[in-house]
Amino acid sequence: MRVGILGSGLMGGKLGTLFARAGHEVVFSYARSRKKLEGLARDAGGNARAGTPGEAAREADAVLLAVHWSRMDDVLKQAGDLPGKVIVTCSLPLNAANTELVIAHTLSGAEELAKTLPKARVVSAFHTVPSEVLFGVYEARRKASRPSLVYCGEDKKAKAVASELIRGVGFDPVDAGPLQIARYTEPFALLVAQLAYEGTGGPELAYRFERFRSRGSENRIVVKV
Repeated sequence: MRVGILGSGLMGGKLGTLFARAGHEVVFSYARSRKKLEGLARDAGGNARAGTPGEAAREADAVLLAVHWSRMDDVLKQAGDLPGKVIVTCSLPLNAANTELVIAHTLSGAEELAKTLPKARVVSAFHTVPSEVLFGVYEARRKASRPSLVYCGEDKKAKAVASELIRGVGFDPVDAGPLQIARYTEPFALLVAQLAYEGTGGPELAYRFERFRSRGSENRIVVKV
């Protein structure tokens, strides 16, 4: 699969690296310097290269959108037309101080993005785990028990693409339903961030959903963090 990375910071840089190591063709774009993009591509291996946002999006089968909310309009302008593209967004609608959501409860950042790009196929994913855990999850991907990662969207084929990317970097993809569910997953991402960055165990944090049936009861879901 060809994956364009729009936003090559912590999340975009690490996910792009793992996508490349999982065998996808990756184009890193939209960083503070071309040198940083070239360094990411070199570290990721032969399946990756540096490019502009337009180059990253043009030939991509999927585009990872991983920019701060304040940079959304700028990166989309540079990327150009995206009709029919699968857009996997991990960008949270945070304020400038990264302390709270500027869109929440009755709408989500993913839904707002879908309104901005009505001809694209938007899937919300990867925002519910800290970037610090990504390499560890990838390295442990052959274990029988994988951490979960929720995603949501409207288009079945786009969600299948997202699921493949999620599984390829070591998570168990959990389809949470339509894009409207991002109204719940985006605040959940702040809970995970609180545990990761304000808790005592460090930011290498993931979660896992388990279903089980106890005697005389219905199926229940347990969340392990």
